[in-house]
Amino acid sequence: MNYQIVETSALPDPNEINFESLNKRYRPLAICTTWLFALLFIAIMTITRFQPFINLHTDLLAIYPYAFGCVMIITLLISVYLFFAIPCKKYCLKEHDLHYCSGLIFRKIISQPILRIQHVELKRGPLERAFNLASLQVFSAGGSLHTFEIPGLDMRDSQKIRQYILDHKDVLTDG
Repeated sequence: MNYQIVETSALPDPNEINFESLNKRYRPLAICTTWLFALLFIAIMTITRFQPFINLHTDLLAIYPYAFGCVMIITLLISVYLFFAIPCKKYCLKEHDLHYCSGLIFRKIISQPILRIQHVELKRGPLERAFNLASLQVFSAGGSLHTFEIPGLDMRDSQKIRQYILDHKDVLTDG
């Protein structure tokens, strides 16, 4: 076998990938979901704190305000993080591969050749359905878990991307 030497200067520039942002409805959805879980947790803490059926130890009663404050601070920090991190999540579908970029502090780019994609799933929870959004899960050949997930896609766009990948795989494998 005769292998060709590839010069680094001849390689394409990875910064030339034109990434698309996630749908603008995704950021409010993610932040609202965070606050809904926090409010649910606070409601459970409050019901437990003020319920008359079981006498709680005074130490447990005394930490309620601190626990309440910690939950609020953590939720606020997560919300601020999501506010700045979600615009950093982007994707790009090219003819032969799919790219996903994420990370506020540490940037990560995942590239998956379409030929290596085993199957693609659309995932939608009740809140995603309300916002008409979907997450696209990409499974590579040889793995039981998804390779990566692109959240916050418009439902119509996610269906188009999924269908393109499925159609493109058939064309590439069948000739």
